[in-house]
Amino acid sequence: MFNKILIANRGEIAVRVIRACKELGITAAAVFSDADRTALHTILADESYYIGPSQASASYLNKEKIIEVAKQINADAIHPGYGFLSENPDFIKLVEDSGIIFIGPSSASVKMMGNKTEARALMKMNNVPIVPGTTKPIKNAEEGIQRSLEIGFPVLLKASAGGGGKGMRRINSKDEFIDNYDAVKRESAKAFANDDVYIEKLIVNPRHIEVQILGDKFGNYVHLFERECSIQRRHQKIIEEAPSPFVDDVTRDNITRSALNAAKACSYYNAGTIEFLMDSEKNFYFLEMNTRIQVEHPVTEMITSRDLVKEQIRIASGEKLSFTQNDLNIHCHAIEVRIYAEDPENNFLPSTGMIGNYSEPSGFGVRVDPGACSGSTVTMFYDPILSKLICWDSSRENVIKKALRALSEFNITGINTNLAFLISVLNNKNFIEGNFDINFLEREGFLLSNLTNQSANELHRAATIVAGILKLKTNVVPEKLPKIHNDWLSQNYE
Repeated sequence: MFNKILIANRGEIAVRVIRACKELGITAAAVFSDADRTALHTILADESYYIGPSQASASYLNKEKIIEVAKQINADAIHPGYGFLSENPDFIKLVEDSGIIFIGPSSASVKMMGNKTEARALMKMNNVPIVPGTTKPIKNAEEGIQRSLEIGFPVLLKASAGGGGKGMRRINSKDEFIDNYDAVKRESAKAFANDDVYIEKLIVNPRHIEVQILGDKFGNYVHLFERECSIQRRHQKIIEEAPSPFVDDVTRDNITRSALNAAKACSYYNAGTIEFLMDSEKNFYFLEMNTRIQVEHPVTEMITSRDLVKEQIRIASGEKLSFTQNDLNIHCHAIEVRIYAEDPENNFLPSTGMIGNYSEPSGFGVRVDPGACSGSTVTMFYDPILSKLICWDSSRENVIKKALRALSEFNITGINTNLAFLISVLNNKNFIEGNFDINFLEREGFLLSNLTNQSANELHRAATIVAGILKLKTNVVPEKLPKIHNDWLSQNYE
């Protein structure tokens, strides 16, 4: 087992890894930028080291600096968390070549699955269903139009190296293809330094279902069932749950088998997630593989009673998986909601400033993974996630009630948050009944400029509940809510 791990990340995931390290008797070393000198992860770590200015490019994305610090402090391993450098094969190769262990998959596996067209071709070869489309980058607009006509409009024009919704557009016709082709290539080049694009058939109103897998370096694999991640705002997940209310036992067997095939196809080890789109008939199609721990991993931990971060560390240290597939069962239902410092009344723009009061809910079946505390400062430099609320209980109905109760107990002042928005979504009749897909928030009127009166009133009531608990006067009124629309800030959220 390792003696010291450097955590090359910040916020709630850094806190999560720090706590796992301490419970395993491992020294947890954090890195911090100028903006994070007093951040929660900086305070909680056994050791904390300065790595540069507030801009991520000069600190958390500085590959050479992070490895330099790891060597100086004699760290045995680096845990990348998610985001930042977690899926950067060049960084992983630098770590490997430095003699330090990377807590995650090999650089070869990450590179293989990071290119969407290559990953699609690999999945097709290994009996994993893929969305109809191209498995190689299209060479020009003429070829793209021809393939789109063969597949049938509408299609998605997507960046081969993409993710987070960047470099992706819906194309409904030949003329739209011509209008958008060059623009998507430019977006792809700017965001990913790669302008290759490919085409997928648009699956209308799909659900986003993903399967958590683990593999060790001895060729052992397990899946930990599926997660439902369809409540999204422009491809940013907001609410996740496990298991999916839509997936039956037969579909679960089929999709988890496909996920294991996908992991084996790229000789994967450590934690990873295979993401699928599922249509209304429960046909599912490979979307991509996330070669890291996920933001929503806690719901899987709750339903299986397994600590995924500790398992990541054990695998990286050379141990075999500590359990087999036969040891895994679904024990309960779990829901996670993401608490953001953002203003739902103003296009969900991040809300910056110092947090005044910060208190969390508790009670049976309630877990909070925090990334902030009283006195923390939310800056413009990073993703504004404050914490994650995870609730679990014997049934989905009970979990929703528990999550609503827990959300009402948060007390966060000094900045705007999305607490009222989350309460309004969890109170929505169709959400409660499990009738949703990835377009749910738009269809229910939570995001459109012509916000429905019903959704406006729900959000107003939720804001009033939160404000009443905080004994603050709410400024959220239904007449102002129609300003909320789908013109999101361009950030690479998961």
